[in-house]
Amino acid sequence: MKIIQFFVCTIVIFIASNTAAFASENNKFQTSDSLLTTQMKVRGITCATDLKMIAANVQKLPGIVSFTPGKQGTTTIFDLQYNRFLVSEKEIQAAIENTGSCELPDERPYKVKK
Repeated sequence: MKIIQFFVCTIVIFIASNTAAFASENNKFQTSDSLLTTQMKVRGITCATDLKMIAANVQKLPGIVSFTPGKQGTTTIFDLQYNRFLVSEKEIQAAIENTGSCELPDERPYKVKK
């Protein structure tokens, strides 16, 4: 009986140590200095559906923590937080500018202001 308890304890310790190691490995890119917060100004948005389509496209990218649109207007400002080790600002801009219009899906009317 003591041998079984010994093996069970050994297995539990092994699993716990590997789980902790995996968790720290998984979070190594989620440090506070890896997360960047910025704003992107986007022109060409004409309706609320455009906002949703752009947000959905950007949130598909790895490393996006949040992408929140502001008030819709001639230029809409998006608040953005992302992991700089997983996605670049140029990739985010490309995702925005490659989103099709809700009225004409083959057109690419959105432009990121620099």
